[in-house]
Amino acid sequence: MISRPAYLPADERREVTVETVIELAAEQNPADITTGAIAKRMGVTQGALFRHFRSKDAILRAVMGWVSERLLARVDKAIAGSNSPLEALEAAFMTHIDFISEHPGVPRMLFGELQRAEQTVAKRMVQTLLHRYGERLSRLVAEGKERGQLVATLDDKAAVTLFIGTIQGLVMQSLLAGDVRRIRASAPGVLALYRRAIEATQ
Repeated sequence: MISRPAYLPADERREVTVETVIELAAEQNPADITTGAIAKRMGVTQGALFRHFRSKDAILRAVMGWVSERLLARVDKAIAGSNSPLEALEAAFMTHIDFISEHPGVPRMLFGELQRAEQTVAKRMVQTLLHRYGERLSRLVAEGKERGQLVATLDDKAAVTLFIGTIQGLVMQSLLAGDVRRIRASAPGVLALYRRAIEATQ
């Protein structure tokens, strides 16, 4: 559980609120999380919570912004520290897996938003995150083909879809098993299969 001082500046209080929601989402259906439950976990009143957020939807938007900013920043750092496109794809994959393992409430919230029939701001933010992520992967796939690391006839879009879909599949299996952190154990073997499918033979 996150340690929370009694008094925090406004920006830090908003960030703690986001972290609290993600923490709660790891324990229960994200759709069932109430502002009352958030306030109780934080040890504050709902009135104090609404001084920082106008509504529950505002909290959800903040959560999606937090996830997008941190996940993409970590993926970008992993890519920048790699020596080749193929190595960068592997680094991005495992970085994403580590992020999910550290924040098991995140995939539950993302899936929850994408399943909503209405087009909410939070849902659009998730879609934007996936689009921005996909753009990064597309650039790596294109560069990998140019450098002869990846199969020359590889369908770029399909490669990106499979990359993201593979992670989503691992998440779903770990959710069914009741332990998102198990994803770390399964990821390396699945990544090896993905690499075998896209890597050019020497």
